[in-house]
Amino acid sequence: MTTSGSPDDPTDVDFWRPLRTLRDAMEAELAALYRDRGLTVRPRLTKPVITLARTGPMTIRELADALEVTHSAASQTVGVLRGDGLVETTPGRDARTRVVTLTAHGRALVPLLEAEWRATEQALLDLDSEIRYPFLAVVADLAAALERRPFRERVEEHLSVTVPA
Repeated sequence: MTTSGSPDDPTDVDFWRPLRTLRDAMEAELAALYRDRGLTVRPRLTKPVITLARTGPMTIRELADALEVTHSAASQTVGVLRGDGLVETTPGRDARTRVVTLTAHGRALVPLLEAEWRATEQALLDLDSEIRYPFLAVVADLAAALERRPFRERVEEHLSVTVPA
């Protein structure tokens, strides 16, 4: 299927698309579960809220490190959380830092969000046990293969065009 209008568009082939589509569908079901329970928080914001509840106030940089995302991604997440009334920010030690703290509303959601996180993880393990070759085994096998031969080498082997100097 060509989506770009160009019959040879290389982006029409996307190895990760089925996995992203599957994850998006499961996240949409979580969002529906949240709505059914009267929650306005989005599933992707669960981890940052739980992290802040468990660690206490932290700078955006510290939150980024804890979530294993870029500072920019953490800053955008904090903006959404602030807009949803789940966190507040205050000036840090210098003019460049902001400290992120859960609001009372954010703290009130934590027990349900933690319970949902645990339930989701268990549901994923249950799902994983139903398939012939468990996803966690696939991930471990892929990581082992990349230890033997890095991804960069694998891409370079198939790269037929060189970048001009």
